[in-house]
Amino acid sequence: MAHPKRKISKTRRDKRRTHYKAVASQFVECSNCSAPVLLHIVCPECGHYRGKLAIEKALAV
Repeated sequence: MAHPKRKISKTRRDKRRTHYKAVASQFVECSNCSAPVLLHIVCPECGHYRGKLAIEKALAV
């Protein structure tokens, strides 16, 4: 198996890992009901996506 020829310093290792970080989710406002919705996801409240009805939501009785 391959093994490193020289020791990688902590600084060099950490510089390589600078791009490994968590990204915060982006929320937008639903154009139909103004609920906060994740980007590119059907609104869980009303079932609309990009101004069109994507999923029929059953009305609570």
